Order: sequence, then C-alpha cells, then structure tokens
Amino acid sequence: MKRKGKIPGRYHKTLKEQVRENPRLAAVYVILRVLVVLALVAQVFNGNFENVFLCVLTLILFSIPSFIERTVRIDIPDTLEVIILLFIFAAEILGEIQAYYVQFPYWDTMLHTLNGFLCAAIGFSLLDILNRHNSARFHLSPLYLAIVAFCFSMTVGVIWEFFECTMDQLFFLDMQKDTVVQSIGSIMLDPTGGNHPVVLHNITDVIVVQADGTQSALGLGGYLDIGLLDTMEDLFVNFIGALTFSIIGYFYVRSRGKGKFAKRFIPVAKNSAMPDVSEMAETKIPAKKEDMTE
Repeated sequence: MKRKGKIPGRYHKTLKEQVRENPRLAAVYVILRVLVVLALVAQVFNGNFENVFLCVLTLILFSIPSFIERTVRIDIPDTLEVIILLFIFAAEILGEIQAYYVQFPYWDTMLHTLNGFLCAAIGFSLLDILNRHNSARFHLSPLYLAIVAFCFSMTVGVIWEFFECTMDQLFFLDMQKDTVVQSIGSIMLDPTGGNHPVVLHNITDVIVVQADGTQSALGLGGYLDIGLLDTMEDLFVNFIGALTFSIIGYFYVRSRGKGKFAKRFIPVAKNSAMPDVSEMAETKIPAKKEDMTE
C-alpha cells in the first residue's frame, strides 16, 4: 500500500533526518562549507572574482552527494561521502586558491591517485547496483565488474587530461604542470632530417628567442618539458588508484558483499540484495536456429 503524498522511486529522507542520523557527516559538511564561505568573502574583498567562482562551484559540488541521496534511491556510504567532500575541498580551495599545487609538489599526484580510486568505486557501483537489483535478469561476474570499474576510472582520467590540455592550449592556464629536465632526445634535432633521435645531456639552461629578436634565458636549470611528464605521472597514479579499488571490489563481490572495508566506498540501491556468486555467469547468447529445410 502506497503512502499518500509519496512519489514512487524517490528517497524521501529529509536533510534534517540525515543530520540526526549522521552527526559526524553533518559536522564535516558544516565545517567545510563555513571554510568555503570565509574563503569566498575574502576573495570578494580581494577583488579576485575567478576564485569567487571557484568557491561558488565548490559549494555546488558539496551539495551533489546529499542531493543524490534525497532524490534517488541510492545510499552513499558516509566514508565515501566524506572523502568526496574532502577531495573537492582539497582540489578547489587548497589546490587552486591556496596554491597547494605549487607549494606541495605531490599534492596533485595525491589527488589524481585518490581520483582513480574514487572513480573506480563509482564505476563499480554503477554495475553493482544493477547486479544487486531484485528484478535484474542477469548477473555479472566479479571479474567483469572489476574490469569495468578499472576501465571506467581510466577513461575518466584520460578525459580529464584532455580537458587540461584544452585549457592550456586555449587559455594558457598551465593545468598540465611543466617539468624541468636535463636531458632530451628528439628526431627534430637530426641535421640530416632523418628519423634518428639526437640526444642532448647536461642541459643547464634554455634561451628563448621571440619574434622581435628578444632573447631571454629561462634560468630554470634545464630544459622546460611542456606538461608531458606531468600527464604521464597523473595517468600512472590514476592507474594505481583504479587497480587498487578494482582488486578490492573483485574480492568484495566474491565474498557476497561481506567485506567491511569495500562497503565504505560502494553506494547501494535501496531494496537491493547481493546476488549469489554461483549465479554470476556470463550472459550466453542463444544460438541461431538452423533452417530445417533440406
């Protein structure tokens, strides 16, 4: 029997009820939002409206997890929700506004590793929710779920690098951080115009010659690599994060959802049940009927 005023398919728990049930999560919400609002006010007084936009964007991103829980029949674990909030704060407020990307060399690496882990968890949960659904007509194997989670995370990582490269080419934002190297090899330095790479070692400086003849020594202690090594490092640590969670997710499904650690990172749909591992077989495509005509 349906209750009056209820809309089928919606999760009706109010924000006040969520605060009452999860006081620690609510405390994280409040503290982070207060810090963002204070940063927003400071940026307004400084006249830095680009950072004001980042603060507003951060507040909007903060509201997405709770919005999903209130409007969709999906329960996001508290641990995952807190990590998502801290990730957003670390990337936008600390990384961009407080320039942690510059002050701490491994700040970006840490966030990309965490991003790989979280995206794998999200990709895993998308299929796991279907796998758990009571009315689902098929069940996917644990290995298949792990592979999809890994591929989903790596795809998100690659798309983000596309975005960074686009912003660098169009607006010169230097999102793909440069690296100073002392050795390079390039076929463009081959005096014969062939395909033989010429290697230069012990590079201590680079002189830039502009169109008007102005020459400037960069004084960086080497050759300036334009974002390539940063991109490869970001994808590699994303790979590590994605692989880590994919392995965790595989054993989580193999144990029929009994793993306490993995449960903290996998959203689940309401009124769903963990399928029996013995039922998780690859979907078989029925063979075509052969013509009986002689």
